[in-house]
Amino acid sequence: MARGVGTLYDPGVLLPRGSEAISPTGHYTGYVWVRNGLAPQELATPEGRLFFHALEPVMRVSRLLGRPTFEGMLVARHRMLDLLLAGAIERGEIGQVIEIAAGLSARGWRFVQRYDGVTYVEADLPRMAARKQRLLQRLSGPGPRVTTIDALADDGPDSIAAVADTLDPEVGTAIVTEGLLNYFDLEAVTGMWHRFAEVLRRFPTGAYFADVVLRPQANSMVEKLGAGLLAATVRGRVHLHFDTEAEVAAALAEAAFPAADVVPAGTDNPGARLVHVIDAWT
Repeated sequence: MARGVGTLYDPGVLLPRGSEAISPTGHYTGYVWVRNGLAPQELATPEGRLFFHALEPVMRVSRLLGRPTFEGMLVARHRMLDLLLAGAIERGEIGQVIEIAAGLSARGWRFVQRYDGVTYVEADLPRMAARKQRLLQRLSGPGPRVTTIDALADDGPDSIAAVADTLDPEVGTAIVTEGLLNYFDLEAVTGMWHRFAEVLRRFPTGAYFADVVLRPQANSMVEKLGAGLLAATVRGRVHLHFDTEAEVAAALAEAAFPAADVVPAGTDNPGARLVHVIDAWT
């Protein structure tokens, strides 16, 4: 199983080592979702609009050349995770969702609007949770419950176990992470997976949906997107843990997810081929 640290795009909202700031790419990602109809305008931030339009000339050239763009990759992974979660809900397997580090995503709001009776909990670091709660107040209708979490905690009031304590133990539950795993080293990631599996085994059915960037994909990203674009978007170095889908599935199995599929986020967009999604069950 490969592990290491490499330079990659900053895919999520939470910064590593406990920072509670929203990264530039977190703002950018939120604006991409709004632009592509995956979030309402109320969740766009001025910073996201600024970053998006600053990078758009480079992205436009990349699209014209048939190369990947960050926008294409972000939209592909978001839609694929939507598809996995929607399927689980519509099959009656999942009725509760915990999304960790949801950031500026509107998935929780969209799914509560779409599926009557689904409980959706967004769990973030305190400052992000507070900001998200303020943004959600701009929207009409029911929305997700927002709470705080420390995804690295084994126990305590901000642990995943404590969040799960607030849910109905008789209802199938999913955990979702998007743009999170590559912030942490392999030990931290597998520790999270063990905690997630332990929590999900409390429920009649348990699912884990996430995205992951493999080492060869990261190398391809460097070659295809170019160092200049990376320099404009990267906040720091992030961790690359695995070379293949099989290695990811094996690590999930070791963490007590016996059924795990790891597949590309799509093939119809060049950016989609640069990220995989995890579809794992306890």
